[in-house]
Amino acid sequence: MKRSLNVFLKQDLVGDLEQDKDGALHFRYAEGWLNSKPAIPLSTSLPLQKERFGRKLCRPFFAGLLPELTNRELIAKAFGVSDKNDFAILEKIGAECAGAVSLFAPSETPPDEDSSYREITLDELEKKFTELPAHPLLTGTQGIRLSLAGAQGKLVVAIRNEKFSLPLGGAPSTHILKPPSAHYEQLVENEFFCVRLAKRVGLEVADVEMGKAGDTSFLQVKRFDREEMADGHLERIHQEDFCQAIGIPPELKYQQEGGPNLKRCFALVRSVSSVPGPDVLKLFDAVVFNFLIGNNDAHGKNFSFLYTVDCARFAPLYDLVSTRAYPRLSENMAMKIGDAAAPTKIETRDWRKFFADAGLGQAQAVQRLLNFTKRVRDEALLMSDERVNGSQLLPPVVVARCDTLLSRDWEKK
Repeated sequence: MKRSLNVFLKQDLVGDLEQDKDGALHFRYAEGWLNSKPAIPLSTSLPLQKERFGRKLCRPFFAGLLPELTNRELIAKAFGVSDKNDFAILEKIGAECAGAVSLFAPSETPPDEDSSYREITLDELEKKFTELPAHPLLTGTQGIRLSLAGAQGKLVVAIRNEKFSLPLGGAPSTHILKPPSAHYEQLVENEFFCVRLAKRVGLEVADVEMGKAGDTSFLQVKRFDREEMADGHLERIHQEDFCQAIGIPPELKYQQEGGPNLKRCFALVRSVSSVPGPDVLKLFDAVVFNFLIGNNDAHGKNFSFLYTVDCARFAPLYDLVSTRAYPRLSENMAMKIGDAAAPTKIETRDWRKFFADAGLGQAQAVQRLLNFTKRVRDEALLMSDERVNGSQLLPPVVVARCDTLLSRDWEKK
C-alpha cells in the first residue's frame, strides 16, 4: 500500500515523502513550493526540480533526521515498527526535527503557534533522565513527536524564564539536555570543557551550560537552529549536516565505510557556503581543534550548514568530546588527516596533504596551525588553573597533542 507524509519547512509545504508498496522511499517537491518566491532546496543533495527523487537520492536526507543505533531500535520497538523502516519512524516522531523540517500525515498540519508545551519540575526532569535508556527522546510520552540524529541519550526541551517544558505535537524546542553516561565517565564534564575551550579560542560553538536536577548533573545545549524573536515566537532555522548535503546515509558516516573525507568536506563548503573563504578557515580550525582535544569521532554528521532564504553558512560546532579520554574507544579518526587514520601515525607529509585538501597555501596553513595550537594550549592550561569542569581529565591530553604539533619540524617534507 502506498503511503505519504507531507514535508514542511517551518509552516510551508515543500513536498511529500512517499513509501511505495515495496517499501521504497520517494520525494517530490510540491508545485506550489517550486513556484514560490522563498523556495529553497530541502537539501543540497535534493535540488529544486519537478521530477521525483528515488530512494537512493532522497533517503540520505530523511534517514539523517532520525536517531541512530540502539536509540533507533528502541524507538521502533516502542511503536511496533521495523527499525529498518525510515518512513514508519518518521511518521511517528517527525513532527519536530533538526532544522526547520517537520513531517505530518496528509490530514495534519504543523501547529500554528508554538504554545503546546507542558512545564515540568526539576524532580520530573531528573526522573525523565532515568527513563532515557529505555525510552530515547521520551518515546511513548503522550504528545511527544520529536526526532534528533545521533546515538547519545538526550532530552529535547524548551526553556523559558529558567523553566523547563516538554514540547508537544511538534512545537519547537530550544535546548538539548545531555545526562551522564553509564558507559563513559565524566562525559558531561568532558563535553562542557571541550566546548568552552573551543569558544575561548575563537571557534563558533553551540552555547552550553552545566545544569543540575536533583543529584543528576547534565549538559544544557542551546539549539542554534532555533531563534527567539522579539515577540517571543520561536523561529526554526533550516539546517543539514554534511552527510545529508552530500547524499550519504547516516550508517555510512565514517570515511572508512564510505563517508566523506576532509577533501570532500572542504569542497562542499566551497560549493555551498555563501562566504566560502571564511567558512573554509572555520572548518580548517575545527579539524585542528578536534585533533588537539582527541576527538576521533568527528564524522560527516558532526558538521552542518545553516540556511536562510539567501544565505548558507557553516554552522556552529557541536558534539565536541575528547574520545581519547576513553582508551577503550577506537584510536582511529573518523576522517583521516592526510593518509593517516591514527593520530600517532600522522607525519608532516600528512599535515601538508591536509593543507592541500583544504585548498590553502602551505606557508599560510602552517602559520595558522601553529598560532591556533599555541592558543589552544595556553587556554587549556588556564582552564586547568581555573578548575573548569572537566579540567581534571582533559588538559594533559590537549597539552600533549599541542606539544606534538609545536615541536614538529615543519621544514621536513
